[in-house]
Amino acid sequence: MGIRFTLTTFIKTSSNIIVLAAVAVLTKFIAQNGSFLMKKIFIVSLIACVFISCDLSKYKLNKEYDLETLFEKSGGTQTSTYSEIIKYYEELDESFTSIQLEEFGQTDSGEPLHLAIFNPSENFNLDEVRENYTIILINNGIHPGESDGIDATMMLFRDLAQDSITVPKNTIIATIPVYNIGGALNRNSTSRVNQNGPEEYGFRGNARNYDLNRDFIKADTKNTRSFSEIFHKVKPDIFVDTHVSNGADYQYTLTHLFTQHNKLGGELGAYLNDKMMPSLKASLWENEWDITPYVNVHNEVPEKGFTQFMDTPRYSTGYTALWNTLGLMIETHMLKPYKKRVMGTYRTLRSIIEIAERDREKIKDLRARAQRKYLTERFYPVNFKVDSTNISKLQFKGFEGEEITSDVTGNSRLKYDRKKPFKKEVDYYNDFISQEQIEIPRAYIIPQGWWNVIDLLKSNNVEMTEFKNDTTMFVEIYNIEDYKTFPNPYEGHYPHFDTKITSTKDSIKFRKGDVYIKSFQPSVRYLLETLEPTTPDSFFNWNFFDTVLQRKEGFSAYVFEDLAKELLDKNPGLNEEFQKKKKSDLEFSKDPSAQLNWLYTESGLIEKAYLRYPVFRVSR
Repeated sequence: MGIRFTLTTFIKTSSNIIVLAAVAVLTKFIAQNGSFLMKKIFIVSLIACVFISCDLSKYKLNKEYDLETLFEKSGGTQTSTYSEIIKYYEELDESFTSIQLEEFGQTDSGEPLHLAIFNPSENFNLDEVRENYTIILINNGIHPGESDGIDATMMLFRDLAQDSITVPKNTIIATIPVYNIGGALNRNSTSRVNQNGPEEYGFRGNARNYDLNRDFIKADTKNTRSFSEIFHKVKPDIFVDTHVSNGADYQYTLTHLFTQHNKLGGELGAYLNDKMMPSLKASLWENEWDITPYVNVHNEVPEKGFTQFMDTPRYSTGYTALWNTLGLMIETHMLKPYKKRVMGTYRTLRSIIEIAERDREKIKDLRARAQRKYLTERFYPVNFKVDSTNISKLQFKGFEGEEITSDVTGNSRLKYDRKKPFKKEVDYYNDFISQEQIEIPRAYIIPQGWWNVIDLLKSNNVEMTEFKNDTTMFVEIYNIEDYKTFPNPYEGHYPHFDTKITSTKDSIKFRKGDVYIKSFQPSVRYLLETLEPTTPDSFFNWNFFDTVLQRKEGFSAYVFEDLAKELLDKNPGLNEEFQKKKKSDLEFSKDPSAQLNWLYTESGLIEKAYLRYPVFRVSR
């Protein structure tokens, strides 16, 4: 009579497998040497003891999931649908205790965002472990037609969990599997006519046709609000956004777009430019991959030279830099085969993990120093421009291009010849200089009526307190002196630019419930970039305060004429300025409405809210 035991198999491996092996050996021994009853008693007892002694919480039952991705099954020509992607991560969660999948908030599509975390120590309370781990956050599918990172990260998480690649000991990897869910659900095979695969893909715009990689400051979408929740939970040391590039033809499959190092600033910016970037290039080269900076040209040949792309805070890496996170976009080249692009992204992610693991202490230290920097310094640099005097040289691998006559339009067009590859020294401008230094205030005060701005600050973990009583304070007041506005709509707005301000100081009475925001806090850079109206992505430039640009009260000329005469008679100084302006400005002297409006404004009768920026500064 034979006895057969079937042991349930587990996905996870650990030292307890040794114990199970010992059970097998002892079972065989007793089967050969003991009585039938003793065999049963001993085997059952021993197995029971082993299982009691095991920490079964470390194991998950293997339900025989098929963890080969659609990308792999298709030979590198297809990418998974949104539902398939989430199902895949759910199966990883169910199969491996080193992976956890959570839902976060909502998106414009009605679906929630997801966050998957791989931690080899299996502790997913990031606040408990962050001090001893480098944390990487990978954002995929911000433009779902650029799906390379989606497929690469699915394979990465599986391979890490299965120990089939080197597993970091002190690095946690988190990912948003698909950020633009609405775009991922809107699949097609035609809209990206320049791109070489996959066979079907998502769409760039989200469920409301927003480009999410322009929304990180204005936060018009639910996606962005939910991203902020994830970002401030994870607090990553390194942020990676996966993309596909366009603009020119060249030999590289991989390009990188690191957050601009001068803007990141200080020792942290120097580390990114002088250490992290070269380390990534070297690691990829050792694994037979080549990479170059993002080729920031459009309808021009790259050998003429090009500048680094400036990622202001509207972009993902510009936003994450406001909390001193090392950020980069992986930009694969659209004309390369899809399989090669995905595998290049996969290898780049592995190289970033290796750097994170190796430089953990350095990165932690530099980020802490960067945080202290703007808590103690007096000025903050903004409005960067290219430093044209500082030229870097790239050994660039491209293809010869020339202008030829188009068979379609009959006009000149650019044509690359892939039969003529070259390697040339190319001018590259990756240094920027600040055009303005803003004095960091002690605090900002925002009247409670601007609740939309206050809510957005709160969603970004800005610390604030409310006045418990009506309070009068001596503050610095900005007035909008001038600004320009884009004539065409852009991402749901008509943004301003070239904003100019004047500054005065006065006592202002604030109401109970108005908010007081100290600058001495982790979100200081976010505060400066959003609340200072002259910065490129300020709330002012994104139209949050446009109502102050319009007068709500006015005058009727036939009534104001008499009052204006009275004002001039009683105020000789005002009258003198008025007469000078009429003499020096011919157009003004011929325009009665302009003259009355000038008197209405200069006499102080005009409403104080007009052109007064409604965020007040408390000086140091």
